[in-house]
Amino acid sequence: MKKLTLYVLSDSIGETGELIARAAAKQFISENYEIRKYPFMNDENHIREIFKEAVSGESIFIYTTVLKEIKDLIDGLGRDRNIPTIDVMSPPMQAIEGILGYEPKREAGLIRRIDENYFRKVEAVEFAVKYDDGKDPRGIEKADICLIGISRTSKTPLSMYLAHKNFKVANVPLVPEVNVPSELFKKDRRRIVGLVADPKKLIEIRTERLKALGLHDTANYASVDRIQRELEYSLEIMMKIGCEIIDVSTKAIEETASIIIEHMTNQFGDKMF
Repeated sequence: MKKLTLYVLSDSIGETGELIARAAAKQFISENYEIRKYPFMNDENHIREIFKEAVSGESIFIYTTVLKEIKDLIDGLGRDRNIPTIDVMSPPMQAIEGILGYEPKREAGLIRRIDENYFRKVEAVEFAVKYDDGKDPRGIEKADICLIGISRTSKTPLSMYLAHKNFKVANVPLVPEVNVPSELFKKDRRRIVGLVADPKKLIEIRTERLKALGLHDTANYASVDRIQRELEYSLEIMMKIGCEIIDVSTKAIEETASIIIEHMTNQFGDKMF
């Protein structure tokens, strides 16, 4: 059986072309293929050298470039050597041009340029790390969203997921033996989200957590009575605050995050930040 070589050329980092090549190859039973990725390919001599090593009948070129001279070179070399070339960018760009009525910029790497959105995301991730697990109650006041709940209700992973959506998130654990930060009662309740879960689910999660730490699974942390008391305490605090409450027992992180974002949008619209 022939070994297929998929060459991925890009004027940027080549993620899109590689994903398309891999997705297409996976549709076939054979695993006998190789993907060779060449990012930032704007050097014509280098492209010619790559084509020289490609074997007709065993090679395909998938490329993403907005530079017309590079596109023409790749297509021309493909025709000369009888090697298929697939242009990923041109069809959608031509369709958009047809509707808008003017030509694209044809500037390589535009999507990867550092912009305001990038810096906002980095700042949000740093915020989530700094104000994770109630480390510093001052984060409550600064946060776009404040998550509260007992241990193992997905506060930290949710904080990080929402941070990648550009939200600054602080999370605060609710423990019966620890006083609730006063800042929480001064916070706009619309920006606070309480997380609860089914006791049986929490027992499973906490038991696994104890095992991972090398501790005995009969510890008070995973007991039914302890978890029930914590949940009752947390619900009492949430009701006192008057915040949104979400049961995360059967929800994936993405699903819970979607509910929170919808809640924030309903409450604040475009002024949610």
